[in-house]
Amino acid sequence: MNATLTNSEAAANNEPPPTNAPRNEALDGYEILRAAPNPALDDLAELAAKLCNAPVAGIFLSAADRICLHARYAIRESDLPLGSLPAIPALRSQCVYELPDTSLHAAFPPGEILLSGRAFRFFAAAPLLAPSGLRIGALFVLDIPARRLTPLQLQALAVLGRQAMTTIELDRALRQMQRAARARQRVESALTVERNFVSTVLDTIDALVIVFDTAGRIVRFNRACEAASGYDFPTLVGLTLWDKLIPHSDVPAAMQDFARLCVGEAPAAFENQWLHRDGSLRRIAWSASPLFDDRGRVNFIIATGIDVTLQRGAEDTLRESEARYRQLVESSLGMVCTHDLNGVLLSVNTHGAQSLGRTREEVAGQRLDRFMPPQHRANFDKYLRFILQKREAQGLLYLEHANGETRVIAYRNKLIETLAKAPYVLGFGIDITEQVRAEERLRALMRQSNSVLESVGDGIFGIDLDGICTVVNPAASQMLGFKPHEILGRNMHTLIHHSRADGTPYSPADSPIQNTLRDRNTVRISNEVFWRKDGSNFPVEYVACPLIEVPSEHRPIIGPKIQSGIDFDAAPDPHPPGSDDRPAGTAVGVVVAFTDTTERSALDRMKDEFISTVSHELRTPLTSLRAALGLITGGSLDTRPQKLQQMLEIAAGNTDRLVRLVNDILELERIGSGKAELHCTLCSADDLFRRATILQQAEAAKVQIRITFNSHGVNVWADPDRILQTLANLVSNAIKFSPPGTEIHLRSRRIDAKEAVIQVCDQGRGIPEDKIESIFERFHQVDASDSRTMGGTGLGLAICRSIVHQHGGRIWATSSLGKSSTFHFTLPTRPASNLL
Repeated sequence: MNATLTNSEAAANNEPPPTNAPRNEALDGYEILRAAPNPALDDLAELAAKLCNAPVAGIFLSAADRICLHARYAIRESDLPLGSLPAIPALRSQCVYELPDTSLHAAFPPGEILLSGRAFRFFAAAPLLAPSGLRIGALFVLDIPARRLTPLQLQALAVLGRQAMTTIELDRALRQMQRAARARQRVESALTVERNFVSTVLDTIDALVIVFDTAGRIVRFNRACEAASGYDFPTLVGLTLWDKLIPHSDVPAAMQDFARLCVGEAPAAFENQWLHRDGSLRRIAWSASPLFDDRGRVNFIIATGIDVTLQRGAEDTLRESEARYRQLVESSLGMVCTHDLNGVLLSVNTHGAQSLGRTREEVAGQRLDRFMPPQHRANFDKYLRFILQKREAQGLLYLEHANGETRVIAYRNKLIETLAKAPYVLGFGIDITEQVRAEERLRALMRQSNSVLESVGDGIFGIDLDGICTVVNPAASQMLGFKPHEILGRNMHTLIHHSRADGTPYSPADSPIQNTLRDRNTVRISNEVFWRKDGSNFPVEYVACPLIEVPSEHRPIIGPKIQSGIDFDAAPDPHPPGSDDRPAGTAVGVVVAFTDTTERSALDRMKDEFISTVSHELRTPLTSLRAALGLITGGSLDTRPQKLQQMLEIAAGNTDRLVRLVNDILELERIGSGKAELHCTLCSADDLFRRATILQQAEAAKVQIRITFNSHGVNVWADPDRILQTLANLVSNAIKFSPPGTEIHLRSRRIDAKEAVIQVCDQGRGIPEDKIESIFERFHQVDASDSRTMGGTGLGLAICRSIVHQHGGRIWATSSLGKSSTFHFTLPTRPASNLL
């Protein structure tokens, strides 16, 4: 990133920098102010100038009383007065500091930086950051015109700045070594460091960097070049570009470019093609400059490049696309236009202008709402804000024709943002004026028919003479398992009425629906099936009514009724079916209304099964009760008081069983009908376990069963009385089916932040695997004799399931036959509306 000089920073350049003892101490420690200039730093400055295409570069150090130019390229001065360069903001910057145009800042009253007899308006610097965190100076470049560095040049300057600081660090290390080693060793070490530094710089930057001697031979080839060419440096060193990298047809031009560089025509910018090792061609954009020796002769040629293969390909594709786009726009029968963010039309195709009775020249440059009717102009500013926020918009645009007529355009517009130019909106529109007018005439009729069909709970569909579906309502498609578009246009007999309930084929000739077309009579059928999309069938009751086309002389004046894009005559038959004096007419289709009778049949079966089961369950205790009371009232037990007492106990037990059975049936009915309201609160599982244990403690003690519990601190959102009823039923069952001396464990744990599970574990006889799912059904027990021996009604677990489901939970059982059983049920830990 680059920095921009602020007014406060600019003003600071005219004042001496504040005394910075740590920076001065650091400079003294580096011994750099009194040290001789380092050629490596000069080379870095020169390399920075070449990479940034700048005529001047250098490294300045901020001393207490001056600006010291420690490294220079094309600069005569070695010291500058304070304020000559924007040193303070450059040292304060965290990254590369860039001042595109000094004339725009008050820090330089002439508007320029004066150096070596020349005036510069562009300044950029990469700070030199010491390991201690102090910025002791900066690597800078200057240019005469105002401009900006490219992202690649900014990156290269930052890398060179770090390498300059590395070089300064290395210089200090070398000077320390020079005090303890021989002069020759010091020089060789410095040269080695310099070579490594240059290699590191060249290999770490992303740009392609290649160095030639004056004969065109390659002497340096960085890693970016290796990636772009497919060759490594040892393979190409000593060879010319045209030996391997330049296609044969391009060799003469490449040699001419190189010859121009050798005579000092620099810097040079050009492009050429590289032949990759795999045979593909890469397009490279180069910036090359000669490197001169002390006598002013060209010593080496350094070139930096960027692989622009994809960019050039994209540009070619873009030009081709633009040509196709122009042709497409001009030949389009719709309106194609562009406008700026203020709604001013930038362009419009010929057809779009003609649709308004105007020419392209009359429309272009005008604000779009100028062509809108006054009553619609108020929404135009809302549209501009919307498309700026959402990046696209679609809807209806009302425009005024030159003859005063309002035209309706269906548009879809998109905001286009590019780096090359300001954002604009690209719009596509189609004139739908006639369609809108027709729709307005039909919409009232459609609303009436659609509202009727969609609000009816029964399925309704219509077929034509060929049995093809022409209309279907949502209820019908839902019951049949199809989407509406999967039914429309299909033969309904083949689709849903092809077989009978037993699977035998159903011939169309036998179908009452098809026969309605022939007989023109309404039929009602209640014992057939329709087939769903998934292959299953369901019983239906349907009514099929023919649509009769009445001759025009008998037809009432009434408009067509539209449903799902199909026109059909909605005129009622003036003569009901069976009338002998009906006028001649032709059946053109059939409307079928059907009802799924599955639930009705299921309810009938459930009612019959329930009555049968309840009758059995009531008859058993009543028979026993009647027999016992008959013996007592008959007086046969008057002389046998012990047997009389036994009969009375049997009668009382069966009476209690009948009371429990009636109460359980009433409880299930209340829960199922929604009359049993829940009063939920946050309950402690530990408290629920303790209360359930107290309720069942007496029964457990009779059979020497111990009840333990552990809640793990779980809280649930539930009706405590209902959950206590559930726990009591489960614990009571566990006591009944557990042998003496065993334990019953009550446990709870959290499943996640919203749900917890409660478990009732016993050590009883277990449940067979084939019975685990059915034990929660009404009047279902593992062993039919349990109702007699254990005194249960067969409704306890069904009540538990209803209570848990009412709380939104699940209940299930797991068992190990002969060892244990565990009943699990889940409960919420917070209200369903809780958003925390």
